Amino acid sequence: MAGNDGAQLGVGMVGYSFMGAAHSQAWRTAPRFFDLPLDPRMRVLGGRNPEALAAAAQRLGWESTETSWQALVARDDVDLVDVCTPGDTHAEIAIAALEAGKHVLCEKPLANTVAEAEKMVAVAEAAAARGQVAMVGFTYRRVPAIQLARQLVADGRIGTVRHVRAQYLQDWIADENAPLSWRLDKSKAGSGALGDIGAHVIDLAQFITGERITDVSGLLETFVKERPVATEFAGLSGQGGTERGPVTVDDAAVFLARLSGGGIGTFEATRFAYGRKNAIRLEINGSKGSVAFDFEDMNVLHFFDAADDAAVAGFRRIVVTEPEHAYVAHWWPAGHGLGYEHAFTHQAVDLVEGIAAGTHPAPTFADGLVVQRVLDAVERSAASGGWVQP
Repeated sequence: MAGNDGAQLGVGMVGYSFMGAAHSQAWRTAPRFFDLPLDPRMRVLGGRNPEALAAAAQRLGWESTETSWQALVARDDVDLVDVCTPGDTHAEIAIAALEAGKHVLCEKPLANTVAEAEKMVAVAEAAAARGQVAMVGFTYRRVPAIQLARQLVADGRIGTVRHVRAQYLQDWIADENAPLSWRLDKSKAGSGALGDIGAHVIDLAQFITGERITDVSGLLETFVKERPVATEFAGLSGQGGTERGPVTVDDAAVFLARLSGGGIGTFEATRFAYGRKNAIRLEINGSKGSVAFDFEDMNVLHFFDAADDAAVAGFRRIVVTEPEHAYVAHWWPAGHGLGYEHAFTHQAVDLVEGIAAGTHPAPTFADGLVVQRVLDAVERSAASGGWVQP
């Protein structure tokens, strides 16, 4: 592949804010803790503001910069394009990169619409025939406790899945005077809490259970219709001015779901849950037991086995930091917990190993399309008031 410098993998990343910083630390860290078959090199960082871009590149460890994503994609020293931009640009950048012969990592949700996602999948499938890899960044899959939950379900330890309860709770816009950002603009973000954080628990529920969501009945609500226009937006904060602008996305989303295996699910996503900073909560009840997880205690998985003696039965608190657990052997001694950033490193590791092996590590763009269709179905259900199939 053009640009591959021996055992090196040239990475170009578009976007350098919150996700860009998380991805940058992953590219820096992965080859230092994992024995990778290719050496990822942080060749070029892309963004529109030359001064801010140069400062970010120096801070985050990138070798050079481009103020045009088209120029970044065209560079011969770039083998993989990492897309960390708002959702309205995902399709254009990812498709151009794939058509230029690059591998692609694209942040979630895959796109802003099903039509965009379908086109991305079609281009990715054509690129796969040429040996290219396209992955979507549902990073929480790579938390070791989530990996253990999936394994327990796959091994039949909880039996037939009957209930899924999934929540993603944050509070960063609970203050009605928190300023507008691109995440509150439907033209850029596609949706609000539903797509921004709800997409994660949709993916995790399907990933852990191995089942698909087949029907949904949803409700969307925007509590604060207008917010101060930010004079300068930075990350998830900023100072609002006196001018107010419209919020065009949902503040909260809830929906019921049916699963392909016959179980039922309840899903909730909100950025209005005061006191909940990044609470991803999943509980899955089966015919033989249950698993439960909360990202705010991310190194722990709770497991209930219904076969235990009733006199001592209860949820087992498993500290998922043993070398036998996924990814953990590459980090610290048992009991020394991992953090938010480690899942991004695991994502980079799996992607590099997949590229070297000529495989297609999940979640693929096709997996991203599955989630996109559920998001779309929830929106259609909320508009119609009835049950909708993705």
